Amino acid sequence: MSSMFRFPSSMFSLYSSSSFKSSLFPSNSSVFRFENSKNSLSLNAVYPFWNSNFAMENQSFSVLSASKTQDGAAAKDFSFQGSESFFRSVLASMEAVYLNKNPTAKAILELVRSADGDRICYDHFAFRTFGVNGHGIDSMSKFFLDFGYEQREELRFPAKKLKAFWFSPPNVQTSNRGSGVDGPLPRIFISELLVDQLSPEAQDIIKKYTDISRCGKEYAALASAFGVLTWERPSYSEFQQLARESEYAAWTLVNGYALNHVTISTHRLTSNLRSIGNLNQFIEKTGFNLNSEGGVLKVSPDGLLLQSSTVADSTSFQFSDGITEAVPCSYIEFAERLVLPQYKDLPAEEVEEFHRRDGFEVGNADKIFESTSKDQLTRRAA
Repeated sequence: MSSMFRFPSSMFSLYSSSSFKSSLFPSNSSVFRFENSKNSLSLNAVYPFWNSNFAMENQSFSVLSASKTQDGAAAKDFSFQGSESFFRSVLASMEAVYLNKNPTAKAILELVRSADGDRICYDHFAFRTFGVNGHGIDSMSKFFLDFGYEQREELRFPAKKLKAFWFSPPNVQTSNRGSGVDGPLPRIFISELLVDQLSPEAQDIIKKYTDISRCGKEYAALASAFGVLTWERPSYSEFQQLARESEYAAWTLVNGYALNHVTISTHRLTSNLRSIGNLNQFIEKTGFNLNSEGGVLKVSPDGLLLQSSTVADSTSFQFSDGITEAVPCSYIEFAERLVLPQYKDLPAEEVEEFHRRDGFEVGNADKIFESTSKDQLTRRAA
């Protein structure tokens, strides 16, 4: 079995460019070898950021956890491990792959920037995984944990046979004025399919491809940054069989560790779009469909977390048996976090992120998952 990760030739010129390599990989690194003749990327050694002890000399700096106690004090101090510029370059590569494959997300980001003043902050990035053979949440979370993120609450979705964790970022002061991946670091939401709860047939398909991947689980963040699968392309019949049982499973089989969605933090906008209701109206008036599962606006029981999302884009995918069909890819989400009751009397200009509702809500997330469902995609096509 070849140890090479394959990626489309259309992406090769971008990722083999000297400017990209100099920003993402150290100039003296022998980790990667680009082979133009094969459009492939060979792994010659384990890249340092997978070592939990890795910290670039003279480039570590102290930060405070983004999580706070109820009185607003920092929960604890810890260090952001390694180079901030490297970490943000990886996030930027994940974002670039996502925007290249999802024209709706790209168009909406441009519209919001144009209408609001060119600064967008991300609430969270979300990923999907297979909970089998080490390819689940841990495979993707390791990268973020190594750079200072903290694992937070678990969420369970019994009907979908899923579980998830979210991860809070370190509070990097240099991000206060930045936009997008150069702004405040996003929360991370990683879900995994509980494969052992599926039918034997579905389990066999998933295990077939995760077995092919072998050590690919060690490079989940790398695969996401390059937009490639760590396993071979599946057959169309296998995709269909999974889709009949779990649309989440079918999505993950053809998208792998790609960004499932990014989320705009609406309350950090400056125009009237900071209200998620206004933003939803703005998006629908420009011709984009929003996920209608459970209503366009998803509201947590405490009324403090408001979320909505578009319907996923579709992309052409060539299966291993030569069949080419449209498959769902990703979408974009919007989240407004309201001020916690104990801070309701704070002047607006003094309200910071830790004064707002944190975390996630199972009921909201369960409906957001439907953004890639056949029902929502069919409604969009109609």
